[in-house]
Amino acid sequence: MADGTGFIGAEGLEGLIACPECDALYRAAEVAPGTRAVCARCHTVLISPRRRAGMAVISLALAAVVLVAGALWFPFLRIDARGFWQDATLWEVATSFAGGPLLALSFAVAAAIVVIPLARAGLILYTLAPVVFDRPPARHAREAFRWSEALRPWSMAEIFAIGCAVSLVKIADLAQVSLGPAFWMFAALVVVTVVQDRLVCRWSVWRSIEAA
Repeated sequence: MADGTGFIGAEGLEGLIACPECDALYRAAEVAPGTRAVCARCHTVLISPRRRAGMAVISLALAAVVLVAGALWFPFLRIDARGFWQDATLWEVATSFAGGPLLALSFAVAAAIVVIPLARAGLILYTLAPVVFDRPPARHAREAFRWSEALRPWSMAEIFAIGCAVSLVKIADLAQVSLGPAFWMFAALVVVTVVQDRLVCRWSVWRSIEAA
């Protein structure tokens, strides 16, 4: 509740939810699965519980791990020019400038498209798996989920995919480019990541972690 200065005390913050876009505060309430609670000011979705969403998110996180591992192992693309061809894996594409002055950029790209998606998938699994299987939350589950959310803007798999598409169009007249299995795995990773982020109801996750 508010004190004489107009500020809300710590006990008054219990049960409040803030809009991530406009910071409007609301008193959180139970929302039936399949329905949504949206911000009255900017219409951002605040609460959107879904039935069996936890198991679906875990499955998608596992799929993301498998897809990243496969994308690193199989050829990403093949470039054929005048009878000479070269296969390149996803890691080689991401670190193609590692030997020059753009070393930091190469590591940043590798982190954004490989390390961070793997880290987010691992953090999601660590946070949700015990809760979904009716076990107590894992130790430091709050910190794990907080890190997963903090890394979300830095996971740029879709940006890399768009950049690759633009680059392939530009070099189409200079060489023949064939897409390898890793390219399609990476494309699937982009879709999996988007669907996973849409399925996660962050309010439900926080409530499940803090209720234990």
